[in-house]
Amino acid sequence: MFVSIIIMLIVALIVIAVWVSAVQQHREKQEAERRKELAKQKKIIEESEDIIVNSCNIPMSELILRVLQRRVYDALCVMVELSPSNKELKNRLKEAKERLNSQLDPESQIDTLSLPDADKQLIALVQGIKRLRHVIRSEHSKGKVDTQLFVAEDRRLEKLQLRINVESQIKRGVSARAANMVGSARQYFEKAFATINGVTYTDDYVAEKKAQLQTYLDEISTELKASNASAVKKKKEQEKDDLDVLFAPKKKW
Repeated sequence: MFVSIIIMLIVALIVIAVWVSAVQQHREKQEAERRKELAKQKKIIEESEDIIVNSCNIPMSELILRVLQRRVYDALCVMVELSPSNKELKNRLKEAKERLNSQLDPESQIDTLSLPDADKQLIALVQGIKRLRHVIRSEHSKGKVDTQLFVAEDRRLEKLQLRINVESQIKRGVSARAANMVGSARQYFEKAFATINGVTYTDDYVAEKKAQLQTYLDEISTELKASNASAVKKKKEQEKDDLDVLFAPKKKW
């Protein structure tokens, strides 16, 4: 009898140990998942706020700014739910809600663009627009952005990317031409012309740039032909001078 009790106690202890271990593993798994979700939401917030800060470089409509603010607010809601005792998160959530309900600066809706001179800044600008398009597309797939508005905003950002690409190539081409680097200028203009011809739509900007680039290319072609003709003429004159010297009567001394 005593042996049976001992065996039962041992079995019970084993069962309890297994149960405690399972509970502990479950809690650790939950905690790992909670931390993973917190990190995910934190990344969403940082990405959104970084894009909002870049609004001074990238022209954004009120819709895009509202989408980004809502994205930050939703992410903070999830974080507060996962960490209800975190006062800092609650304060940030309150601030995000206030920003969401506040009036936007009317100037943020002005569709203007200033191209930076440095290549690194230009690359950063293009990457910023690509990130922004990705975010808007992601929010649309979640049903948080109306399809009609999404299409309009995505097209606007697409045109913005086109402008940056074309204008930067034209700017480089003009600079190269001014420095008498005609070959390099032609390459820049040809690249911009191929880009503008590759779009699937036509508007005033596309038509204007096509005409401008065609004019540049025609002018460069004329300049190169004139330059080649001048070089050929100069070479013939040089060859003639050489022949005159070769067959000239020898002087008698």
